[in-house]
Amino acid sequence: MLGSFQQAHLRIEVDAPETVIRDSLLRRDRLQEWLWTQRFSTPLPEELHSGVTFTISLGPLAVRHFVERADPNCLRLLLSGGIDGFHEWYWGEGWVQSRLEGVSLLPLNLSHTMNLLRLREFVAQTKAVSR
Repeated sequence: MLGSFQQAHLRIEVDAPETVIRDSLLRRDRLQEWLWTQRFSTPLPEELHSGVTFTISLGPLAVRHFVERADPNCLRLLLSGGIDGFHEWYWGEGWVQSRLEGVSLLPLNLSHTMNLLRLREFVAQTKAVSR
């Protein structure tokens, strides 16, 4: 794989309950809503679970995702293709933590930060609508 080793670790507060955060990370319809800038090349099941494989296109690069672990408070994805590495998500009441490590030509820190900010905005809107 060409590129450089990069890592990003972020934890943010979000104005949403744990269930809204979990659904936004594990449910197909919600995941595709807040990741609208990324094209899913492979159909997703209704909810992510261990063993699922899907591909997301990021411009000219495709990143294959293998769901290694999908628990009530954790999602771990093994990445290959445009990024060779892993992406872990942990969450709880009012917070999300994400860790991304891999080799890539893409600027992972920037995309990682943008995705977390997009998620925070999405879950805040989702919480407001569900009131």
